[in-house]
This record gives sequence, C-alpha cells and structure tokens, in this order.
Amino acid sequence: MNARRIGAIGAAVALAIGLSACGSDDGGETGTGSGGDSTTSGKKLKIGIKFDQPGLGLKKGTEVSGFDVDIAKYVAKELGTAEGDIEWVQAPSPQRETLISTGQVDMIFATYSITDARKEKVTFAGPYFIAGQDLLVRSDDASITGPDALTGKKLCSVKGSTSAQKVKDKYPGVQLQEFATYSECLPALGTGGVDALTTDDTILAGYAAQEEFKGKFKVVGQPFSEEKYGVGLKKGDVETCTKVNDALKKAFTDGAWQKAIDDNLGPANYKPGPGNPPTPAECV
Repeated sequence: MNARRIGAIGAAVALAIGLSACGSDDGGETGTGSGGDSTTSGKKLKIGIKFDQPGLGLKKGTEVSGFDVDIAKYVAKELGTAEGDIEWVQAPSPQRETLISTGQVDMIFATYSITDARKEKVTFAGPYFIAGQDLLVRSDDASITGPDALTGKKLCSVKGSTSAQKVKDKYPGVQLQEFATYSECLPALGTGGVDALTTDDTILAGYAAQEEFKGKFKVVGQPFSEEKYGVGLKKGDVETCTKVNDALKKAFTDGAWQKAIDDNLGPANYKPGPGNPPTPAECV
C-alpha cells in the first residue's frame, strides 16, 4: 500500500514538472533570453516615440500612429517582436539620452537627429530618413518659394528651437514670431496672422496631412538644412545596431519604407528630399 502510494505521488510530481516545462515558453518572455546579451534577444521591446507629432509619432488613447511608429513596428518584427509585444514609451526630446542610458527604453524612433554630441552618449542605427528644415505655407500662397522669399514676411516657429535660431542667424529680414508649440502656429497660419511656419519638413508634412487641415497647407519643398533621423540605442550595443540596420535596408527595398511615408505624410503631397532612402552608417 505504501509503495503504491509513493508511486502515485511520484507520478503526480512528474506530471506537474512536465506541465510546467510545457507552459514556460508562453511568448511573454522578457530580458536577454538564452544565449544572448543584446536588447532584442527577448520577445518584448520598449520603444520610445513622440506622442505629440502627427504623421510621425502620435498617441491617441491606446492607439499610436505615424511614420516613426510604422518603421519601428517593421524593425521590431524583423527582430522577432510582434506588434502586441511592443511597449510604447513617450520620448520627449530632452529626455531621450536618459531613457536609453537608464534602460527605460530599448530603442528610440522619435525624429532623433544624429549628431556628434549625441553619439558620445548613444549608439545610432540608421539613418532611416533624411529630413530638412523647410516652410509650411497656405496652399494658395505662391509668393513664398523658399527661405530667400521670406524678407518682410511673418514667420512662426517655436521659442528656443534650432529652427528659429537658424532663421535669426541666416535671414534677418524675416519677422519671426515665436510660439510655445508648433500646433499654436497653425491657426495663425490659417487665418493669415503669419505667412509661414518652419521646422523639419517631416513635422510640417505631418501637420498638413491631418484631416482638419486637409487642403489648407503645403510644404514648400526647399529644405535648407539636413537632419539625419537615427534609431537611438544603448551606447556600445553594436549587435543590436547591426540587426536594426539590416532591417532598415530591407524596408528600403521591399516597399515598406515608402508605404510608411505614403500612409502618414502622403495626404500633404510630401515627397522625401535628396538622399532618401539613406544608406545606414556602419555600426561602431
């Protein structure tokens, strides 16, 4: 009797262990996974995006959308992470380096321009897009064809932005009006309070592509700076950088990159400027 009882207990223990082993691979694993130390070895990813840039990175309720978002989803899929396993994290410009260095995000897609100063703190994959400072004007305005036509015009930008500073330095004849946010410039542009709005052409196209502004604005299409958007990664993570670059190259050739542009910025009749799609730099 005791032997039979002991045998039954042993069988039950073996069954429980077997069920536990079968249930351990549930697709919800996080962390480094087995045999790897890069940020993409596990199936879940924390990706930083902008929450307030229409057409690029926008969060409404639980939904996220935009060009950066679509490229991030594509890259994540190539790295083995399904869309449902992505945690989207807000990445305001001043906080991006901190979010990466402290591990609050695994990577950032947030109109993140690659600069020498930032490369001291962050490893960049890409670039995946080359933007440029441009002008947004009313659709029926043919008088502004580029920055040289701004003399005497009222130009809106954001106080303290590099876009505003560039205009001050290069085009002193402009009547620059600085608002707190770009979204505040749009009503003024629509009513004629200002003649143009300036920042990265992608951001301008994102605003112009919104349903509420459909047909009202256009991007001039004469960029006067170069901004290379990169994917921010933890400093020194060459392994992940290489994988991301491979995914970006695939997106450039299989139509996914162009589709992301058309879906998000196409309603503004936006066309990518020279150098697009770019060639990702070697990871170091």
